[in-house]
Amino acid sequence: MTVSTPMENVPGKSLQNYIDETPPRPLSAMQWRIWAAAAMGKFFEGIVVFTTGVALPLIEKDFGLSSDLKGSVAAASLFGILIGASLFGNLADRLGRKLVFVVEMMLFSLFIALTAVAWSPGTLIFFLFCVGISLGADYPTAHLVVSEAIPSRYRGRMVLSAFSFQSLGSLGGVLLGLAILDIDPQIQSWHWMYGILVIPGILVTLLRMTLPESSHWLMARERWGEANCSASLLLKRPVRISALPQSGQKDGKQRKKNFLDLFSPRYFRATILTAVPWFLQDLSTYGIGIFTPTILATLFTQSSPDLITQDLNATAGASVIDIFLVVGFLVSIPLVDIMGRISLQIIGFIGCAVGLSIAALSTNVPPTHELKTLLIFGGFMIFNFMNNLGPNAMTYVLAGEVFPTEIRGAGAGFAASFAKVGAVITAFFFPVLQQQIGTNNLLYCLAVAAMLGALITFIFRIETNGKTLDDVGQGQRSNLA
Repeated sequence: MTVSTPMENVPGKSLQNYIDETPPRPLSAMQWRIWAAAAMGKFFEGIVVFTTGVALPLIEKDFGLSSDLKGSVAAASLFGILIGASLFGNLADRLGRKLVFVVEMMLFSLFIALTAVAWSPGTLIFFLFCVGISLGADYPTAHLVVSEAIPSRYRGRMVLSAFSFQSLGSLGGVLLGLAILDIDPQIQSWHWMYGILVIPGILVTLLRMTLPESSHWLMARERWGEANCSASLLLKRPVRISALPQSGQKDGKQRKKNFLDLFSPRYFRATILTAVPWFLQDLSTYGIGIFTPTILATLFTQSSPDLITQDLNATAGASVIDIFLVVGFLVSIPLVDIMGRISLQIIGFIGCAVGLSIAALSTNVPPTHELKTLLIFGGFMIFNFMNNLGPNAMTYVLAGEVFPTEIRGAGAGFAASFAKVGAVITAFFFPVLQQQIGTNNLLYCLAVAAMLGALITFIFRIETNGKTLDDVGQGQRSNLA
């Protein structure tokens, strides 16, 4: 049994001072393992969501889906992410980062296997929903385990580089679909697109079981002895943590924070900043991401009558466009700790609006004109690049930084859940709106949403670049303004 030691009796430095030690030390092997475990969770999210985009025409044909059921299949995992992010983010604050980090990957491995053998539209939708719950849980916990273990000077780069694996997964989902369709060009081949993920899911679960608990979380739970042991394991050297003065303390006691504090005057600005721009960004990210093959097929009037060939051609075009998701992240990683989160998010939102508007203009060009191809691919490439340079990356980084440790999981989870409301709305209604108002008008609406995201980011801006989690967590408003 671990004996808790009162922090006042443990001489030493603060935890963040150990992590941020000067002169800088190389990251330990354990810190890199934590980063890798988080990165793989984001990879699975990208590959599942975008594999569904490739598999959807096959599933529609296999099960004879109506337009409503087609939207439900596309939205199922996203709706699960909405639920899982908020539920498990709160549990990560209550039960610990590690427990949730492991359990969510166990659930993913189980339900992705069941998705692969789904035998009806109802079972497929339910299993994809459960997969989404596990992926949603990973939104707050993956960020927390990395940001609470990494030095402040490059926290943004490490969190963002882990999150960038979502885009690698997105590209991987498209390439996986292409490979399976090439090897087995059958309607039922969509089963393999999900089934191939089971073994990697189990391996990542085993990796996560070897990681230590977050020392930040243990300190917030007043388990000082365990916090010292966990920090020593993380940094591979002896650690003796001392207390930092906490704001809001009275007679040595600090009021426990809970989910409702996210909406208190003190943290409301942070809640708006993390939730609303992310919601607006997800409207276009998942609408464009999932339905890129469908959009390309609509904007290009020439197509093959064979379903497999149509899906292959549209998926190949989508894979070229999706490369710019990865390029956007590669550019953002070195810039996030130089330019800051807010500047990149605003610039990215504006760039997204420009890209979507360019793609929308293609509808005014005759189908056989070369300019049509240039506008379509150029617009979507600009959108993907600017999205991952800015809002898709920065909304995730900010959500795990602007709240104190006690409600960091709840704050990041709520922001991700609120964002996924936008993703679910887009996934479910995108096919309907595309038919009713046209592809060009739909793209213009998404461009307006991107400009609104830039405006809200500017109004509610909180720059966390260069600040420690201790400073941000104590709510030092003068440092965040």
